Amino acid sequence: MTARWSGAWSAPRVPGHAPDVDVLIPTVGRTAELATTLAGLAAQTEVDMGIVVSDQSADGDATTWPAVAAMLRVLEAQGRPVTLLTHPERRGLAEHRQYLLDHATAPTVLFLDDDVWLEPGSIARMLDALRSLGCGFVGSAVQGLSYLADRRPRETAVFEPWDGPVVPEVVRRGTPAFDRWSLHNAANLAHVAEGLDVEPGTWLPYRVAWVGACVLYDRAVLEAVGGFRFWSDLPPEHAGEDVVAQWRVMERSGGVGIVPSGAVHLEAPTTVTDRRVDAPDVVFGRPTATVAPGQSR
Repeated sequence: MTARWSGAWSAPRVPGHAPDVDVLIPTVGRTAELATTLAGLAAQTEVDMGIVVSDQSADGDATTWPAVAAMLRVLEAQGRPVTLLTHPERRGLAEHRQYLLDHATAPTVLFLDDDVWLEPGSIARMLDALRSLGCGFVGSAVQGLSYLADRRPRETAVFEPWDGPVVPEVVRRGTPAFDRWSLHNAANLAHVAEGLDVEPGTWLPYRVAWVGACVLYDRAVLEAVGGFRFWSDLPPEHAGEDVVAQWRVMERSGGVGIVPSGAVHLEAPTTVTDRRVDAPDVVFGRPTATVAPGQSR
């Protein structure tokens, strides 16, 4: 069931319907950004999805702000099931992601940060890619459009489309695959996509080191590798939890990014200010490389 058009917004939702995708959004201390993220979801009319928002704001009231509440009402009027959670316990990013995953029921889950706007059709493209490729995850890397005039050929030189079936691979610091991290800086993928002439509505898979902020997983594969349950091995102040989960999924089933990404980073100040502990260093051990997954653009 795709989104209902506005002429049917007052119709009752079919009870017990299970969507194809659960969109999982962790949020804390953001309202304008969250409303923009939800507005982007409301424009994803071609995909059957539910939305789960988990709020760690001090008062747990982010979803009551008028703009946020209005977008949630639009999603519900479209026939999308919306689940609102409060999770005031601050045990770290990985624990919050696991908490969201524990509330998912759809066969695929999109972890979407609360500061990302999605172009219409983005989730449908990601879902089509995941099903067509049969891999563990598909990511749409977020782009900072304030950097559209900032071309970085040295950072995009590592772009490598997938040629043939997607297969498992191992990514670690110090491996050639790790050098792909630079692809997702600034507006690099927008510049890459411009040179590929991809037909509207289609997608091209490419090799990644990892993808932040907007990643669609095969839920069974993510749970088979443990999800984010490694959170108990980390201090509350950490970053890079998505890197750990994706590297484990890649080793089992492979993972890709797609261009064009269709995901726009709102470029709001980060809510993760303490990045001294990088989850991959704890879970996998740290070799001699110096570039951190959480580094800024």
